[in-house]
Amino acid sequence: MIMDRLSDAHGLVELLGDWTTAGGPLYRKLAGAVAKCIEVGDLPAGERLPSERDLAKLLTVSRATVVAAYDDLRGKGLVDSVRGSGTRVSARPRVNGSHGRVPGGRATSIFQRLADGPGPIISLAMAIEPAAPELAEVYRDLADSGELGELMSDVGYHPRGYPPLRTAVAAHYTAVGLPTDPDEVLITTGAQQVIGLVAQMYLRPGSTVVVESPSWPGCLDVFRAAGARLVGVPLDEEGVRADRLAAVFAEERPVLAYLMPTFHNPTGRMMSTARRRRVAELAARYNVPVLEDNAYSGFHSRTGAAPPPIGAFARGNAEILSVGSVAKSAWGGLRIGWVRGPSAIVTRLARYKVRADLGSPVLDQALTAHLLPRIEEITAARAATMRARLDHTRTLLGEQLPQWRWQTPDGGSALWVELPDTSAQIFAQVALRHGVEAVPGSATDPTGAHDNHIRVPFTFPIEVITELVRRLATAWADLQRHGPVTDTPPVV
Repeated sequence: MIMDRLSDAHGLVELLGDWTTAGGPLYRKLAGAVAKCIEVGDLPAGERLPSERDLAKLLTVSRATVVAAYDDLRGKGLVDSVRGSGTRVSARPRVNGSHGRVPGGRATSIFQRLADGPGPIISLAMAIEPAAPELAEVYRDLADSGELGELMSDVGYHPRGYPPLRTAVAAHYTAVGLPTDPDEVLITTGAQQVIGLVAQMYLRPGSTVVVESPSWPGCLDVFRAAGARLVGVPLDEEGVRADRLAAVFAEERPVLAYLMPTFHNPTGRMMSTARRRRVAELAARYNVPVLEDNAYSGFHSRTGAAPPPIGAFARGNAEILSVGSVAKSAWGGLRIGWVRGPSAIVTRLARYKVRADLGSPVLDQALTAHLLPRIEEITAARAATMRARLDHTRTLLGEQLPQWRWQTPDGGSALWVELPDTSAQIFAQVALRHGVEAVPGSATDPTGAHDNHIRVPFTFPIEVITELVRRLATAWADLQRHGPVTDTPPVV
């Protein structure tokens, strides 16, 4: 299924972000948020705004609120309305400013929350943990070993990665069933950089990329920015559906497939060993490169050790790139990731890497080289805490929101929750007024198949989870009882 359902109203809602947190009447908050989008250039001159009715529905406000907001914008000369043509951004000259928003696609709210930092809103856009205590121990060991002095005397440029870390990554893959040489490893600045480099190397405008449905919005945005056409394949209990994947490979002839086999984001599912083997067979049969993102493998598992990566089952001409990082298992601030693949492909990716940043920070790589052999130990130490948080979240949701449905994930950091007969994008607007920033399912799957889902991370401390569920329950009751918020603007 082609994933290109990006209507004007949905797109504008993404740009508006947490617009309800501003002061003043609701219509002025909305007008101010739209004005900022115009001023910074997110809404260019001539851009047609959604109809009052469509925008009101998605924002869960009265149509009168949107009408008043558009009137306010017209009064300031920011928009024009012509009968039969709707409301469009004015072409009149204006001074460009910057309100600090992150431009982008459906992952805008996620990146915006990273830029803005913590605040009174509980954001569900990120599932992150503070640094593992073992990181401080490794840092001290590095300083005491004398290796730090050696690093300081080094030239500091290792475009393909600090050699000891490449050796450690190769040993890590070999230990989990994917025999690897250091020449088959490229070190990157986080797993996200791998996705960007792969997009640069493989994609051209109009290229077809196969993704899981749902998937992670940040990756979808990277592929779209490269001009790719996205085709979604659904999942079942064992991961991406092999029958649908085979059909899409045969019919669409994609240039790349992007999959998350270990603790898929957002569902938390673990792809079975048999399914991984089947994906590798299909990749070889149809000559489709596969980018397997296992960056979430650092979270706890309910099902035991993960199967070997898909790359372990590669045969013949199968071109499979395996991605990993220490962001989820050790610390998001340790921006070190890697990609493992055929040495010729890794060499080509290294050229793009050099052009991007000349190489990732060597001190961070040295820390990671010492940390990687302890990753299993770190993950196990966190498992009890994560299980307690998961159980607490499930219990509170069951008590306070019994209508909501979810499947306990195989692992990972979040619940993928279905809201009964309700658009998650509409609920997200109501939740925002109650202090919760939710990422609606439409951001993960623009086909519309998951419009009634939200992701609820359980990486927060117990007391924050308690407050989070209370706010969600209050927002849900508000939506069920009252529907859209009304706002009667003054008559002038």
